[in-house]
Amino acid sequence: MRVDPVDLVWKYLKALKDIPEDAPTGDLVGREAGDTTIYLNHSGGFRMVRDRMDRADIEYDVYDQDRAQAADLAHTCREHFLEDLPGQVIGDVQILDVAEISSPRYFPDSTSREHVYGGEITVFFVED
Repeated sequence: MRVDPVDLVWKYLKALKDIPEDAPTGDLVGREAGDTTIYLNHSGGFRMVRDRMDRADIEYDVYDQDRAQAADLAHTCREHFLEDLPGQVIGDVQILDVAEISSPRYFPDSTSREHVYGGEITVFFVED
């Protein structure tokens, strides 16, 4: 089985009560400027242990029309990733640990003029 790490993180975020239902996405197709969005992107990774453990680096960018709301949602995601995601089982995949590469930082979108906070995590996982 091949695992899409973006799909793992997307499923995790979609199940959380304090994350807007339609915000998590793995692509920006059909997204309208102004929609609160958590864009997930697989930025790298590698096989850690032959035929067993993988590492995936995931960037998360939170778009919102309000800067404070974008910052708050990005830090909410960060907290869930670092505190609650380790140990979760999603489908046939167990999340062993999550480490932070970069905490959420501000970089406004120059095209849409939206506020964006983005961070990056590393997810260590095994398939059953």
